[in-house]
Amino acid sequence: MYSSFITAGKAFLPDNGGKNMSFQVMLQQLSRGFGSTLMIFCLTLLFSLPLGLVIYFGRVSRFKPLSLVVKCYISVMRGTPLMLQLLLWYFGPFYLWGMNIGGYKFTAIILGCSLNYAAYFAEIYRSGIESIPVGQYEAAQLLGYNKSQTFFKIVLPQVVKIVLPSVTNEVITLVKDTSLVYSVSYIEMFALAKQIAAAQTTVLPFVIAGVFYYVFNFVVAWVMEWLEKKMNYYR
Repeated sequence: MYSSFITAGKAFLPDNGGKNMSFQVMLQQLSRGFGSTLMIFCLTLLFSLPLGLVIYFGRVSRFKPLSLVVKCYISVMRGTPLMLQLLLWYFGPFYLWGMNIGGYKFTAIILGCSLNYAAYFAEIYRSGIESIPVGQYEAAQLLGYNKSQTFFKIVLPQVVKIVLPSVTNEVITLVKDTSLVYSVSYIEMFALAKQIAAAQTTVLPFVIAGVFYYVFNFVVAWVMEWLEKKMNYYR
């Protein structure tokens, strides 16, 4: 696996005839890698946020077997490292069924990251929903709302406001966790930084990558804080 990672990484590095890579070229290469990081981040959020709500409903289901299975799923997702889960999702189909995993790598990454973060989001949603006073459900029932209308029109808007700080923490963690996909030899910004640092014997690529991560997390935190302020009318 490591040799294939090295080979894949070299394909992304320009041939400079053995000369030291300039800062501009280094920045350009890491910018390309950041595009892959951003894609993993966006797709993981796209799938894990709604999936977390589905998992929450399974978690609180009155059908005990379903609730038990979902609880076990959440426990496993939160109790084992994401890197280990990525390795299992990627190599598992090959070892179990002899599946050709050549073009499966990106799918395995999105699948592993989404299922992992959905478990965390499910518990965040549960804490927010259970914090809504019972009186609001009773009031909605008196007003003639059914369960679906009560949840989507009364409960969910308040829950979004309540869970935003916790969701923000998870989203920021996700930005940093995208670097774990190097474990399945996928080339993104962190993997490229390691390749360039090894080839050029310098820590500068790590510094540049760190700046990329920090700036992106700063933007994410700013956007989430702006959303919190916009939803202050739920106080």
